[in-house]
Amino acid sequence: MTHTMLVTGGARGIGRAVAIAGGSLGWSVGINYAGNEAAAAETVARVEAAGGRGLAIRGDVASEADVIAMFDETQAAFGPVTALVNNAGIVGPKSTLADMDLARMQRIFDVNVTGAYLVAREGARRMPTDRGGKGGAIVNVSSVAARLGAPGQYLDYAGSKGAIDSLTAGLAKELAPGGVRVNGVRPGIIETEIHASGGEPNRAAELGPSAPIGRAGTPAEVAETVIWLLSEAASFVTGATLDVSGGR
Repeated sequence: MTHTMLVTGGARGIGRAVAIAGGSLGWSVGINYAGNEAAAAETVARVEAAGGRGLAIRGDVASEADVIAMFDETQAAFGPVTALVNNAGIVGPKSTLADMDLARMQRIFDVNVTGAYLVAREGARRMPTDRGGKGGAIVNVSSVAARLGAPGQYLDYAGSKGAIDSLTAGLAKELAPGGVRVNGVRPGIIETEIHASGGEPNRAAELGPSAPIGRAGTPAEVAETVIWLLSEAASFVTGATLDVSGGR
């Protein structure tokens, strides 16, 4: 099946890898990004080089208007969304909870929780067959931090990803009658730019060897799992959250 896919946070890292993997299957991909226009343009180019069609769409997932617009723009360009990857997320600098200020926590939850729920809600309004959609699949990107807690590092980030796991479990039951499967992935230590945004650019190299598999993962490895969950090969899988963590 050829999908119209929307990937939030699609300019870099896991989101970019998912977009390119979809392009390699001939899918059309709406690539949402928050601010890095050059990175988004590079992702579009790589999607098209892989054989798909791409469209960069600027927007903040924490803004309801921006979320609605990104669905509208994707649909106008390629048709109704049938594959949704709820990937956008941020992290703050390493800290204990006692030392976190309110502004930091609010922004983490605005993007990682409210933003993810807004994106999922828009998908839930448009994709199910009982609401006039074509059905399809949603994949929510969580983190192994949701079950490890990330003590002394990113307790707020871990909590925000715990909310994503709950979203996956509940929304899968709500949308199954309308022909939409909802699953999640929990990446572990992956070689992406998110570590630098949290002030630890070498984190993947330093912590990767501590995983039972002995190394950090790559965005492409996470993307393989996401694409499988979106595909008909996973037609009887819904409500699942799969660890892609090298055993962590």
